[in-house]
Amino acid sequence: MRVPVTSRRSLRRHALVARVLWNGAELLVTLGVVLMLLVVHQLWWTNRQAREGAEREVQALEREWEGSQGEGGSPSVSGGGSGSGGTSSTGSTSGAGGSSRTGQRSGSSASPDTSATPAQQPRWDQAYAILTIPRLGLRIPVAEGISEPNVLNKGYAGHYPDTAQPGQAGNFALAGHRNTHGEPFRYINRLREGDRIEVETRAAGYTYVVDRTIPQTAPRDGGVIRDVPRSLVHPRYGYSDPGYYLTLTTCTPEYTSKYRLVVWGKLASMRPR
Repeated sequence: MRVPVTSRRSLRRHALVARVLWNGAELLVTLGVVLMLLVVHQLWWTNRQAREGAEREVQALEREWEGSQGEGGSPSVSGGGSGSGGTSSTGSTSGAGGSSRTGQRSGSSASPDTSATPAQQPRWDQAYAILTIPRLGLRIPVAEGISEPNVLNKGYAGHYPDTAQPGQAGNFALAGHRNTHGEPFRYINRLREGDRIEVETRAAGYTYVVDRTIPQTAPRDGGVIRDVPRSLVHPRYGYSDPGYYLTLTTCTPEYTSKYRLVVWGKLASMRPR
């Protein structure tokens, strides 16, 4: 009977294959752990970090406003009349995620904010207002501009440049993340007609009321943030008369940036601080 003989070369080959398979398995496990950590970082850590930072900024703004009133100084609205002119907002809504006159014809019960004399324009990336949405339990800072690293990734709402400031005639347009980095606008799709949205500044508080929603439009649809907002992609959505509008924009569907979700509101009331 012949006894099978295994050559030394064959043994070395088998050992090499086993080592390659083992190293490959280790690499796959390592990659899996790294990917899992990246997911945890994006979906949990960035949210926690941004929410805590946004909450601290809201508290800092409130302390600053209370201090300025306690000193007897006359408060002024942060922000100039950048959006009070014509239909200057023609850019796209890319980045996350308006402006003009007389709200009476558009159905708004508010009158022009005559108490708000134009003050200095907020600095880029400066938090200067607080956005509150009671239905969503949301209370976050509003900062000038829609820079991702300096505004949106901090969990703030970003004010579109060249759109109206709070309480001004026109369209006060904001962008915010829907997922990661605090995801403040994650659930704005749940807003319904008649829901209140509060905006506070150093000078006054403004109440807007949700009026209409565009479930999905293109990122290039800059018409939604014009002075008189109307979609350029879906013209049946929007307004034809000047007024006092608020626009919220964010990405949709969730975890993508393929389209934009838009919520519009109208100014209902103003109260001096």
